Amino acid sequence: MNVSEEEKLHSSDNESDSESEGDLLSENESSSEDITESSSDSGSDSDTESESEDEENAPNGDIRQSGDAEKQEKPKDEYAEDSSDEEDIRNTVGNIPMEWYRDYAHLGYDVAGQKVAKGSKGDELDEFLDKMENPDYWRTVTDKLTGQKTVLSDDDIDLIKRIQKGCHPSSSENLHEPWIDFFSSETMIHPVTNRPADKRSFIPSKWEKLKVGQMVHAIKMGWMKPRQEKKVKEEQEFYNLWKDDEEPEITKRYRQHIPAPKEIPGGHAESYRPPPEYLFTKEEEEKWREQEPDERRINFIPQSFSSLRLLPAYDRFIKERFERCLDLYLCPRQRKMRMNVNPEDLIPKLPKPQDLRPFPTAEYLVFKGHTDIVRSISVHPSGQWLATGSDDGTVRFWEEITGRCWRKVDVGGKVSSVAWNPDPNLCLVAVAVNTSVILINPRLGDKLIVSNTDSSVLSFGQEEDNSTVAEKKLPVNWIPSDLNLNDYKAGILLRVEHNKEVSQVTWHAKGDYFATVMPQGGSMSVFIHQLTRRRTQNPFSKPKGLVQKVMFHPVRPYLFVATQKYVRVYNLLKQQLVKKLQTNCKWVSSMDVHPGGDNVIIGSYDCRLSWFDLDLSTKPYQTLRHHKKAIRQVTYHRRYPLFASASDDGTVIVCHGMVYSDLLQNPLIVPVKILRGHGTQKGLGVTDCQFHPLQPWLFSAGADGTVRLYR
Repeated sequence: MNVSEEEKLHSSDNESDSESEGDLLSENESSSEDITESSSDSGSDSDTESESEDEENAPNGDIRQSGDAEKQEKPKDEYAEDSSDEEDIRNTVGNIPMEWYRDYAHLGYDVAGQKVAKGSKGDELDEFLDKMENPDYWRTVTDKLTGQKTVLSDDDIDLIKRIQKGCHPSSSENLHEPWIDFFSSETMIHPVTNRPADKRSFIPSKWEKLKVGQMVHAIKMGWMKPRQEKKVKEEQEFYNLWKDDEEPEITKRYRQHIPAPKEIPGGHAESYRPPPEYLFTKEEEEKWREQEPDERRINFIPQSFSSLRLLPAYDRFIKERFERCLDLYLCPRQRKMRMNVNPEDLIPKLPKPQDLRPFPTAEYLVFKGHTDIVRSISVHPSGQWLATGSDDGTVRFWEEITGRCWRKVDVGGKVSSVAWNPDPNLCLVAVAVNTSVILINPRLGDKLIVSNTDSSVLSFGQEEDNSTVAEKKLPVNWIPSDLNLNDYKAGILLRVEHNKEVSQVTWHAKGDYFATVMPQGGSMSVFIHQLTRRRTQNPFSKPKGLVQKVMFHPVRPYLFVATQKYVRVYNLLKQQLVKKLQTNCKWVSSMDVHPGGDNVIIGSYDCRLSWFDLDLSTKPYQTLRHHKKAIRQVTYHRRYPLFASASDDGTVIVCHGMVYSDLLQNPLIVPVKILRGHGTQKGLGVTDCQFHPLQPWLFSAGADGTVRLYR
């Protein structure tokens, strides 16, 4: 066999391989041929051509031997050709933008990790020459992954055209198989299937029922609106052919017709025979003629005629018609949109006060004895005794049930604040007088507690070694009463002298600490005193404003400091600011903390009472403006959901304030009662109010020098 015959056999084998591959593709009903596969085929063809050229140059006897040796030395590469539909394995970069390799000399990496070099790319002139000389230029495509050019065959072009037309990729596939009439029109004796009917075919669907129920509920609530059927226009519509543009919406609104106001119908005075009471007397007629036309009640003189035939022509008819035309022409008219809203629907629905009992409703007792304004009151933790401080320089102790004054202590100055010690084991009252705080034992109640109070207070601080305590020098002096026998006999056990006037004194819940407020003290406006060690500390190094009130948190180690416009909450243990409440008031006058500790009420001199929910926001949850004048005091009840506010208008307003344990439910605030009885003197009304610790009763102090109990 010569070389030419071997070339023919080899080429015929290649053709048979390509035909077999095409048959396999047609049998597998492949939707499209991969471009990379065609390029691999072209590559294999080029290999066969190079082999044939080598065989032509080689001797005749060594052709088959060399071919067998090459087959034995080089095993077949399973990745050389791949006819699957997966990604081409010759370039394993994956599905990424090939623009990333624009500046590189390679296109990616093959399975072995070798770089896939870019093919030679000519310039535009080479591209033009190829386009003009190459007849297969229109069917030549470039593989982006390998950079090789592939010439599409007729079958490939036919496949692409069929896909573009929306036909089946394979022309040999028959999409219209012959139809088999399984269910013919002839009635058979035996059924095709004798399967019993499903349960769902005769039982209503559960899920459809739930879905319909949801839709019905949504329609009732207004969330879903049923589709409205379009009304068929029976009348024929006519269009203005001479109108260029459609009229804008704004012009339509202005061109809407607004009817003119109707004339006022005539009354009895305009009748031709009015009743006698409508006719003018001589004095009324003279007075009418003397008045200006604009001041007259009516613009004519009523006249009476016996019959309608005697009625003359109306002399003012033309003038009135002219004025009517002027009104219609010159008077501007505009459409006013009115909302038909019931005013009662705008008012929030609150429970009735009768359903919120108990709360104080009427004045029960009046405590008389002070000769000047009563500034402050305080109730004993047991509720049996009441302490009052007045501008007459005395502190009086009253029995709550009888109203009897059991003790009177002269403190030698105006009393600004009075506070009972909350510790039940001590009978002690703190009184703020001018620049000092006086601790008084009224010696009321259990004698054992009274004697223990004297011995305990006088012994406090004696065991403390002041030399070992390094404290900053503060302008506070602790003076025991054993140096002055007269003070001890009056019940004064201890004096705490300050350098400025003290406006308020308040106790901690445990009874060992008490705080004082000096508005003019600057950075030393607030002092915290410890009774057992006779120590004083200043919690603030810089002034925070003009301090008005301070309060201890009932449970946590927090201190509430109220300035003119803000309320700051400090953590005494961590010594840091926790919150800053914005009161939205011009001047804060009073403050109180709810027994639960999560709500605060603020009273101000601009007649506002603000309720703060500390868990909700730093702004007021609700603001009440019930008082007509400045609010002097606000207070919570320790057991009942009540709070009250006292004002200079001489009233005390009691409100129901329920705080729920559910954090998702907001507090309920309802005003229930306005208590009156105090008079106003020197521009002041009710100066202080306090609830009974156990009963829903209220004590109030006024500028008239009286203290009143409401039950």
